Amino acid sequence: MQLRPLVFLLPAALLALSLTACRPHDFPQYPANYREFAYVTNGGSGTVSVFDVVNVRLDRELAVGPNPVAVAASPTRNEVYVVNEGPLGAPGAQGGQGPLGAQGWLSVIDAASNSVSGSIAVHRQPLAIEVAPDGNLAYVANSGSNSVSVVDLQSRREVALIGTGEEPAAVKLSPDGHTLVVANRRGNSVSIIDPATRQVRSVFTDCPGAADIAILPDSSKAFVACSAGHQILSIALAHTPGSSPAKPDPLPARPDRIEALLDVGRGPVQLALKPDGGELFSLNALSDSISEVITGTNDVSGATLMGAGPVRGLVTSDNSLIYVSNQRSQEVTIYAIDDGKRRGAIHVGDGPAALAFSTAGHLLLVADSRSNDLAVVRTASRSLFTLLPTGRNPNAIAVKSFKLP
Repeated sequence: MQLRPLVFLLPAALLALSLTACRPHDFPQYPANYREFAYVTNGGSGTVSVFDVVNVRLDRELAVGPNPVAVAASPTRNEVYVVNEGPLGAPGAQGGQGPLGAQGWLSVIDAASNSVSGSIAVHRQPLAIEVAPDGNLAYVANSGSNSVSVVDLQSRREVALIGTGEEPAAVKLSPDGHTLVVANRRGNSVSIIDPATRQVRSVFTDCPGAADIAILPDSSKAFVACSAGHQILSIALAHTPGSSPAKPDPLPARPDRIEALLDVGRGPVQLALKPDGGELFSLNALSDSISEVITGTNDVSGATLMGAGPVRGLVTSDNSLIYVSNQRSQEVTIYAIDDGKRRGAIHVGDGPAALAFSTAGHLLLVADSRSNDLAVVRTASRSLFTLLPTGRNPNAIAVKSFKLP
């Protein structure tokens, strides 16, 4: 048997050693029963690409319904809910099985088996979903029906329908559960709903192209992006004394009211809130910038050029950085919040759109809408790790982690 010269073996051994040594710094060590998956909706394929986040690979692709546009993971069950905008039998269904006659529906994915386990009928052209913290109810904005469906996720059926303004495009539940905020894109308005009574509490107009919503962690304020203009609507949410019996309540009663219209860049399409709620960032798609808003005072502290067509922003858990996907480019740019400056860019695929962090935060997942792939970025080094294939036109991401019994 011929032995290989030591000069060839030594570099290979050193390379293997270096890769082994750096792996714990880049990736967490998981118990054997730990599972984590990322679910990417593919609007052009009628599918969901399922990615194994632990092993960083494509796990499978599931047929759902025509034009899936949004996805949310249950906080309490091993389930994921996919919003299918198109009606049954529409082009691009790829075998998705929705309820007979449904104009739009939710596909339910069992995360333990990564299979479609059911479907729930809603109404025409659903665009957005919000799942309550207890995992029992979901709120679905039906843009073609001017309504919000209240869905019982345990019984898998719609239990109420709430009228909104014209073409609701986003829905958000306040952290205290007392307020549901709906952005009505074509109605240029915002509907404020009491989830307990399922009645509209207030309506505010003069928000052209109302698109995205952010609510402060203490549930005191909502901000709505007016995407057809250049402003953000700041709304002080109603407060009822004694609504939290476990804590003293020094605040007086107040109704919902507009606090301010804040000038930002052109075409604000998404709002990224710091986890601590102190600052908010407006993604201004037509100005290629982000605007920083001080939430307590409603002051806009300035705007920073980020890239071509910023559409999504995601703030790190330590409140230090925001990652911004620029859809008219191949870059995710980084903004240092404390310094107030752009801090470089990461080259990903073409048309970066949706963003999500892995549960531990060591990976940033980027759906590239034109190159049809998922960019996996290591947050420690702020560098591209790999590109994984998706279906056509990936547009939303949800991450679900859990342990098997």
